[in-house]
Amino acid sequence: MTIHPQTRLGPVHLRVADLSNLVNYYTTLGLHLHQRQNRQAVLGDGTTELLVLDEHPDGQRVRGTSGLYHFAILLPSRADLGRALRHFSQSAIPVGGASDHAVSEALYLTDPEGNGIEVYRDRPRSEWTYPDGTLLINTAPFDVAGVLAAGDADSTEWNGFPAGTAIGHIHLHVGSIDATEGFYRDILGFDLITRYGPSATFLSAGAYHHHIGANTWAGVGAPIAPANAWGLSHFTIEVPGMQAISDVRTGVEAAGISIAERDDGYFVRDPSGNGILLRAGA
Repeated sequence: MTIHPQTRLGPVHLRVADLSNLVNYYTTLGLHLHQRQNRQAVLGDGTTELLVLDEHPDGQRVRGTSGLYHFAILLPSRADLGRALRHFSQSAIPVGGASDHAVSEALYLTDPEGNGIEVYRDRPRSEWTYPDGTLLINTAPFDVAGVLAAGDADSTEWNGFPAGTAIGHIHLHVGSIDATEGFYRDILGFDLITRYGPSATFLSAGAYHHHIGANTWAGVGAPIAPANAWGLSHFTIEVPGMQAISDVRTGVEAAGISIAERDDGYFVRDPSGNGILLRAGA
């Protein structure tokens, strides 16, 4: 089966050690605090939930396991990316890297607990190119001056990430590329867009450049993170309509993979133990 072409990602859920510290970081970064109660905070673009932080003071920090490489915050325009970049500079928010990927322009950051973040904008699909029939995704120098100029081109003031900001994709540490592709492509129905040698793969719905990235850079055969590890709890895949989400569930069950029904959707884990909430989107 092929997953519905309008499938998108929903909120990313992180287990964190210090909720107050991370709420301060992410609101300074540009997310808006929607709700905070007990040991949970929900953040987003002011309307849509994008990030859920759950505090677990008794958790543990791990390395060399499956889990989050980065989650990616997609801004609506190049101008929005430019305003974000200027804000990061003025607020002394460290930016660890920046790249032009042909289909997008991206900034890379790391939160105080080591969770990777990408903040990016997409180029219009009319500008994407397909040499030899394959979508070109590469890594080239980031046009700092051009992006800043786009942000300065109008009088819009910085007020955090704007409405229309979304979780564009997620990039995971996994133990096996073949097993990961077997799950996301052959069972969930995402299309394989490209592979970077033997160590990374990128898949999507609806011919997007990628909704799911996965790599073995934490080690081939990297073990599953323990249940109380800080970092990724799970991420959300939103499949439009009840029939489409039912088709995905049927495919998972037919493959003999455990899937649990919850009030908010269906919960499943990929072969590397990364948690996924499958739910019906609009």
